[in-house]
Amino acid sequence: MLDKHPLSDAGPSLERNHADATTLEALRSDAESCRRCDLYRNATHLVFGDGPRNAEIVLVGEQPGDKEDLAGKPFVGPAGRLLDQCLEEAGIDRDRCYVTNAVKHFKYQMRGKKRLHARPNAGEMQRCAWWLGAELELLQPKLVVALGATAVSSLLGSKVRVMRDRGRILRPSGQVEILVTIHPSALLRIREPGEKEKSRLAFIRDLKKIRGFLRH
Repeated sequence: MLDKHPLSDAGPSLERNHADATTLEALRSDAESCRRCDLYRNATHLVFGDGPRNAEIVLVGEQPGDKEDLAGKPFVGPAGRLLDQCLEEAGIDRDRCYVTNAVKHFKYQMRGKKRLHARPNAGEMQRCAWWLGAELELLQPKLVVALGATAVSSLLGSKVRVMRDRGRILRPSGQVEILVTIHPSALLRIREPGEKEKSRLAFIRDLKKIRGFLRH
């Protein structure tokens, strides 16, 4: 039995004020010229969502990483490959899911020649909610999976905490149900092998809750 909890508040991505488009293709085209915040200035590509238009599950990450920025596609770097592996172990067909990010441009800081992830601030997340909210409106999924703190804040607001609420399925009033869990990049940062495997298995347990929302 799934553990579901009603929630009175929703984050900016679930507010009614978002981009207006009739198709995902049109929405992506509009987003390509986005100047709602300054992140577009240093990014290589806008990284829009990807997946089937009739997806029952939407996976929302935080923002593109270096590999995603260069490719222009979400979840194609190390964290994306790990997510694919964990979904497979959880019995979820990755091809049935739509994947996207709360923020569509890569925010980074230079360290030598490397571009290192920098967390989007509240204003950047708020402005990019304009696009994520429209994606969800068009997709009408049965479940949204919030991967990590930025996704959780964008979808559920500041009162929900990833580590406190992970594994819970929350439903803001009148909105889609949302599963809270970590971002797979968190697993990549764990150095101790035993702790890494323990955390990986906990992540897979969270992902298994997706199965209750899929047609068989």
